[in-house]
Amino acid sequence: MIKKISLLFIILLLLSTPVYAATPTPESLELSVNLIWVMLGAFLVFFMHAGFAMVESGFTRSKNTLNILMKNFLTISVAAILFFLVGYGIMFGSSSGSIIGSDGFLLSGVSEIDFFVFQAMFVATCATIISGAVAERIKLGSYILIVAAMTTIIYPVVGHWVWQGDGWLTAIGFSDFAGSTVVHLTGAVGAFVVVLILGPRIGKYKGKKVNVIQGHNLPLGALGVFILWLGWFGFNGGSTLAADPSLVPYVIGTTLLSTSAALVSSSLYTKIRFKKVDASLSMNGVLGGLVGITAGAAEISLGGSIIVGLISGVVLVEGIRFLDTKLRIDDPVGAIAVHGICGIWGTLAIGLFSVNTGLFYGNGISQLGIQAIGVLAVIAWVAITTGGFAYVMNKFSPIRVSEEEEISGLDFAEHGSSAYNFKESLLEGTDNNSSSGLAERLNNNIPIGETSNQSS
Repeated sequence: MIKKISLLFIILLLLSTPVYAATPTPESLELSVNLIWVMLGAFLVFFMHAGFAMVESGFTRSKNTLNILMKNFLTISVAAILFFLVGYGIMFGSSSGSIIGSDGFLLSGVSEIDFFVFQAMFVATCATIISGAVAERIKLGSYILIVAAMTTIIYPVVGHWVWQGDGWLTAIGFSDFAGSTVVHLTGAVGAFVVVLILGPRIGKYKGKKVNVIQGHNLPLGALGVFILWLGWFGFNGGSTLAADPSLVPYVIGTTLLSTSAALVSSSLYTKIRFKKVDASLSMNGVLGGLVGITAGAAEISLGGSIIVGLISGVVLVEGIRFLDTKLRIDDPVGAIAVHGICGIWGTLAIGLFSVNTGLFYGNGISQLGIQAIGVLAVIAWVAITTGGFAYVMNKFSPIRVSEEEEISGLDFAEHGSSAYNFKESLLEGTDNNSSSGLAERLNNNIPIGETSNQSS
């Protein structure tokens, strides 16, 4: 039997026809390399969401950590699905009046799936900016509805104006390479109007006094900043959409130098302004430098990027101070200043420092004026749509949690659990009879909506 099987195997080998892969051409190799580069950029931008989660968690109180983590997980998941269903078509579909896309929904007729994946990471980044600003007091369901509005219509319309190719801002010459306005300012304006409706956290302001509500884990926040810094090389570098050997290193270089300069300037400025080097403001300075160079990473010189970063660091510190003490906008992580104020500065900086159209390179003020028009248009669109949507939501049902829930923390109020198990409770064998966490429900088979006292 074994001999027969061996003989049959040999015959099949002799009869088999060898199959050879097609010889790669320079064009196919170029396409493959470009695909790998865009996908690598998408992976890095995806990883940025871990950074956002760490920054928001570290800069807020421990009792809200689990809620913040869940918001970040849900943001990227909901954003990806809705962008596939609706958002991508509105953003990159055939232009209707240079205002909005009219086809490409569910990726119908779209062959560049890699581009969709890359852009889906951007839309989620825009939406998650709101998460940090509204932390510790918004209902989870209300937040998800705001994310849905942002990813299906509000952000895609802005993107259509600038990145589709036939948008009206593109037509007048507006420039935003990787999204200082499209991504960051859009998210920050949305955050600003929602915070206005929400109001400050309990205890943040008392009379004329501004109270500091300390974050529970600055090392965690610092890790998040480093993750965002790394991911931003994919954010800006991947926006080249090709592994261009001359453009990619240039974009990475301007990103690195601007960010480094922003950290230096924010650290020195806090030392001068407050007599101490403020760690949290300096960390936010890194993010301010990243946002500041994002619009002009491909057209501002390496030296110019340092100047942009130095100004970004100072603008960031003063922006947070102005929002917190003058406007009394309670933003636990400084997201509005980082992404909004530095986003405006980075967009306008093109009109000054662009080697192609900038004022300081002998090209007049026309580009600066165009950049200002784009900034104002985006602020108006996002403020009206996001603010109107959140206002109507709040009229039907308050988007803010109750005072009792806010004081106890959103981890238990929204999730019935906690991000941390404290050592003292474990050593003492504490049995918290008031707990309504998932473990208790599973162990006691308690139906949703009932308490352990009701079931006993």
